[in-house]
Amino acid sequence: MSVSEKLTRKELKQPDAFQKAGSQVGAWVIERRRTVVAAGVLALLGFGGVALANYLAVRGEERAAQELGGALAAMSLPVEASGQTTAGGKAPYKSELEKDEAVAKALGEFRQKHASGKSSAAAALPLGHALFRLGRHDQALAAFEDFLKGAPAGEPLRATAVEGKGYVLEAKGELDQALAAYDQLSREATGEFMNGMGLYHRARVLILQGKKEEAAKQLSEIPATAPNSAAARLATERMALLAAEGVNVPPPAKPADAGQ
Repeated sequence: MSVSEKLTRKELKQPDAFQKAGSQVGAWVIERRRTVVAAGVLALLGFGGVALANYLAVRGEERAAQELGGALAAMSLPVEASGQTTAGGKAPYKSELEKDEAVAKALGEFRQKHASGKSSAAAALPLGHALFRLGRHDQALAAFEDFLKGAPAGEPLRATAVEGKGYVLEAKGELDQALAAYDQLSREATGEFMNGMGLYHRARVLILQGKKEEAAKQLSEIPATAPNSAAARLATERMALLAAEGVNVPPPAKPADAGQ
């Protein structure tokens, strides 16, 4: 197994960064190995929380949204080994596994109570991430699909669901389908937070398929298509790994305005 393949597999197994850094979206950029796994939940706890509230409120589901907020409270409790209590008096989780199980239980019960409607669809996004980390891949995929069915085009949280879908398909070994999901992510991730990540994920899958030169070419295009982004920095690191393995890596493309 190559160095880059080992890195890819380690990325998939890393704990969610939001559990370490709360709602600090900056950790998404800094913690490289946790970056791609954490995006969906960070979106909910950070800037995406506003989008989620608007997504529900404008559709007249304020009561369900309030109940969803209660269910999402399971996500805000930290993981501690010291047995300390939080400001709310509740004991922290003892492990990441315990936290994911609690989140999956709370959101699963919420969705059983609210079997339809926009609030149920919205709950499917963080539920999908928790189920993915628990290894319940088929259920996670169904949750992401449920969210995407209810989220209109242009909804900013769609990109995190598409990314989650791609990761589930990777974990299931369905790499061609994962490539299709990341192609969709490239089309839908127009905001700065996820800029270029579809291309980066696509290159990772190509590496897993043994298509390293094609992946290197894909990676070399990211600094131009998504300059100064997390994806561009990740692509640069990945290209260095490939070059160390003897792969012919083209020089990174320059942004269109670089020479102006």
